[in-house]
Amino acid sequence: MIKHVKKITRLLIAFTCLAASAQAGWKKDLSEQLPLLGHRNWVVVADSAYPLQTAPGIKTVYVGGDHVDVVSDVLDLVAKQKHVRPVIFTDAELEYVTEAHASGIESVRGELQALLKGSGVQTLPHEAIIKQLDQAGESFKVVIIKTDLVLPYTSVFIRLDCGYWSADSEAALRASMRSDKE
Repeated sequence: MIKHVKKITRLLIAFTCLAASAQAGWKKDLSEQLPLLGHRNWVVVADSAYPLQTAPGIKTVYVGGDHVDVVSDVLDLVAKQKHVRPVIFTDAELEYVTEAHASGIESVRGELQALLKGSGVQTLPHEAIIKQLDQAGESFKVVIIKTDLVLPYTSVFIRLDCGYWSADSEAALRASMRSDKE
């Protein structure tokens, strides 16, 4: 009996170490990829039912784990980059999913709202965001990180934008260029 308990304990320790290694592995991989990514690239933290997309530039990685923690980790990794800043999108449908249809949604929705508060989150219908990802994946890299969450419309979509050049700066530049041609 003691031999079996020791075997089971060793197996549990081995699985725990593998899970911890996988968790650390995706963060290391994303940290190494982020310097290569720039404006027009995307990073998505997706729930478990998110489809495996086939556009050439889309890479999907399964990490499991707690969805909100993974979103937080991804945002922390992006925030460490000087060359990009996040433009965050969530599904418009999330606001309308009820606890009666998806047990646990209120808690996760509240956690996501608290985490994303003040970040200028934009909401769009899910299909509109997917269309943007499909188009981006034709020419640009999209990294999709799948978690174990089994609640609908909880994915967080992060389009990377230039971190050192704003939309206002770009508009001023374009206006200056137009005025020079006149």
